[in-house]
Amino acid sequence: MTRATSLPDAVYLSDVTVKRETNKALLCVIDGEDKWIPKSCIHDDSSVFAEGYTGELALKTWFAEKEGLA
Repeated sequence: MTRATSLPDAVYLSDVTVKRETNKALLCVIDGEDKWIPKSCIHDDSSVFAEGYTGELALKTWFAEKEGLA
């Protein structure tokens, strides 16, 4: 299970892998499920930001809450 930690402006999800990438979004594996994440909703602190990366995905808090990831 992906662990989520949060700060006021970001939610951090561990063990996230990026399977695919388009100009506007990343297809991430989060808790074993594929989820499209808009690049505009990725926080600047994220270590996951392109296809092939695995690690900690930082999302803007409002988006993480909206998608049930917080």
